[in-house]
Amino acid sequence: MNENPPAGEQPKPEKKPSLAEAIGSSAKVAQNADGGIDVLSTVGGVRGILETVVPGFVFVLVYALTNELSWALLSSIGLGVVFMVLRLLNKSTLVQSASGLVGILICALVARTSGNARDYYVPGFLISGGYLLGLIISIFVKWPLIGLLFGFIRNEGVAWRQQPDRLRRYGIATWIICAVFALRLAVQLPMYFTDQVVSLGIARALMGVPLYAAGLWFAWLVSRPATAGHAPTPEDLAS
Repeated sequence: MNENPPAGEQPKPEKKPSLAEAIGSSAKVAQNADGGIDVLSTVGGVRGILETVVPGFVFVLVYALTNELSWALLSSIGLGVVFMVLRLLNKSTLVQSASGLVGILICALVARTSGNARDYYVPGFLISGGYLLGLIISIFVKWPLIGLLFGFIRNEGVAWRQQPDRLRRYGIATWIICAVFALRLAVQLPMYFTDQVVSLGIARALMGVPLYAAGLWFAWLVSRPATAGHAPTPEDLAS
């Protein structure tokens, strides 16, 4: 079958997605059967949570028991490698465990270079600060990043930017995620500067994936489209 266009008719060029569309379409936010956000799947499931939280917890546990930075770093790195091997044996995707191992190696390198266990957490501070700054800027330029992520999941594209109420809701949702990163810094930086390594490690574990998942879930509820004819009520948000 000849699929060439008729003579004299030029094929239409494919529309290239904008940067905003690319950001939204690449969002890894899972949905459940009811169309709501599946928080557990979004953060990588139980395995993903373990791969994110446990190496840091093991680091601080070994350091607290031995007061040896080298042993703590080796334990953390070794656990990251174990997670990678388990992924290989199960023939599952290596993206999360590989990125987790890279993160562990960067943290270990920083701590080993300075010789101070508390510096294991410095990369995390920089990442949280970077996300916080980017999210705040996106709000002020009226391109709230959470709107780009959730907008594509809800098949809104970026049309929500033309609707003041939707723009406001996505701005609030983005502020919620800002609060997650700001709270991490507000709680953990004082621990870092007072050299409370064990407390910092526990806080990092509790305020990592669990806090982010809670913020993501709340942001999803707050940014839900209002029911036609009336403003959303607390019962609407809880449904």
